[in-house]
Amino acid sequence: MDLDAGESPWGDELSQSHTANRNGSTEPATAPSQPATQDTAPTTSRSAVRRGPRGPRKVSAQVTKLEAVDDSTDPLGPLGESSAAEEAPLPPSKEPGPGVRPASAVSQPSSTAVSMMDSVSLTEEPPRGQNPPPVQPPPADAPKRQTQPSISVEQAAKPTFHITVGDPTKVGDLTSSHIVYRVRTKTTSKAYRRPEFEVGRRYRDFLWLYNQLHNNNPGVVVPPPPEKQAVGRFDANFIESRRAALERMLNKIAAHPILQHDADLKLFLESDSLSIDIKNKENREPDLGQNKGMLSSLGISVGGGGKFIEHDDWFHDRRIYLDALENQLKALHKAVDTVVAQRKSLAEAAGDFSASLHSLAAVELSPQLSGPLEGLSDLQLRIRELYERQAQQDVLTLGITIEEYIRLIGSIKTAFSQRQKAFHNWHNAEQELSKRRHTQEKLLRQGKSQQDRLNQINADVADAERKVHQSRLLFEDMGRLMRNELERFEREKVEDFKSGVETFLESAVEAQKELIELWETFLLQLDAGEEGNPLYPPPKPSTASSSGEAPATTEQTATEEQANE
Repeated sequence: MDLDAGESPWGDELSQSHTANRNGSTEPATAPSQPATQDTAPTTSRSAVRRGPRGPRKVSAQVTKLEAVDDSTDPLGPLGESSAAEEAPLPPSKEPGPGVRPASAVSQPSSTAVSMMDSVSLTEEPPRGQNPPPVQPPPADAPKRQTQPSISVEQAAKPTFHITVGDPTKVGDLTSSHIVYRVRTKTTSKAYRRPEFEVGRRYRDFLWLYNQLHNNNPGVVVPPPPEKQAVGRFDANFIESRRAALERMLNKIAAHPILQHDADLKLFLESDSLSIDIKNKENREPDLGQNKGMLSSLGISVGGGGKFIEHDDWFHDRRIYLDALENQLKALHKAVDTVVAQRKSLAEAAGDFSASLHSLAAVELSPQLSGPLEGLSDLQLRIRELYERQAQQDVLTLGITIEEYIRLIGSIKTAFSQRQKAFHNWHNAEQELSKRRHTQEKLLRQGKSQQDRLNQINADVADAERKVHQSRLLFEDMGRLMRNELERFEREKVEDFKSGVETFLESAVEAQKELIELWETFLLQLDAGEEGNPLYPPPKPSTASSSGEAPATTEQTATEEQANE
């Protein structure tokens, strides 16, 4: 035959067919010709693989099976004849199963090259069907580079404030005298010029800040300043209690996530000329005036409306709860005032008792009696100081906390009033919108003759719809904000009262311990028989024999005791 002469380029296939026919099977002779008519790429890839040595021809079926898997997962798709002639396709990256050896000597170096490529990670993307290379652990300094920006961002979003109010100084003449406090601030906020600064403020400045924060942030519970007092406002105890209350007010405002970013707070804490800056700000905002804020910025009136009926059960229950809590706190505050008044009365009585004992000791001729009377007089003076200090401590621990939360409930009621005003503004805007829509419908029924008026009323209706939408959103946002504010109020109330009661009990225990120690010291003084040095032990016998006075005093005392018995 001509095919046996070796003239055909497919001599390898014919020789294989003859070899297969010698073994007595005619199927392999026709098997290679079928894929050649269907697809060129598998034929060329098979011919490219079969160009190797003829020795391992029996494993060629395994090569065909691997090429079928490679045909579905090859990212390059079917190859042409030219590319197949230049380079054989890479086998799949899947490891062969147990007992399967490499197909040919050509496939072994290619798989080795693929493994080397994977080990050095030279490819940009891993081929399909191949697992990605293992992720290398990050270096030791990588977590620091990742966590450091988050910490700085958190600090920038939530700056810290430490504010102290101190050094109260009376300034002015008789008609305009007032107390000026030094407000010192330490902060991590980048909105301020310096991290530490100090300004002087009087009481009306704190009151201005409270009103501004309420107007700028409707629905937020603003910590209020202490109330005014016309009588005794220059008393030392009153000034100290007011100073402590103002300091708590500023620290609570600075710790609030909304109020700490208010521009008026920055002006209050940082401005060296607050009065001038306030006037300049009012001149820049003449329309807003004292009612400036979110409500006025939207063109919504902040005046009162009609009767408000609460439709939300949650707010209704909270309003009843706040009324009951306010009554209970006022009763508790009255009881604390009674306790403080009793302590002051005890201090006054101890002072009177001390004065009477001192007068009695002055006219007593017997030194054995005048000495203990004078010592008891001094003891009553120290007891008077203890009662006065304890009364002041009760005011600064528990009393100031109760007063603060009574004022906070008033601030919450102000926020409720702002919510009611927002509700009335919303419904007033809806009524105005309904009127304009009614006018619009009338003009539409009249036809084209009222086209100019119709265009105007269309614009008015659109403006009324915008106001209704804004007022409704404001009312809903204020409701959500007040829910969060009341939850925050409950959390802080528990913490503050717990701390106040603990401090109150600790101060009471320390005062009682000090009182017991005073009485025990006085008893030791009586037992020792020493008038001026109550803590000294009784004199030794050698010292008594040399002086000769102590034994006589002891014997005389024993004789008087027997006579009394």
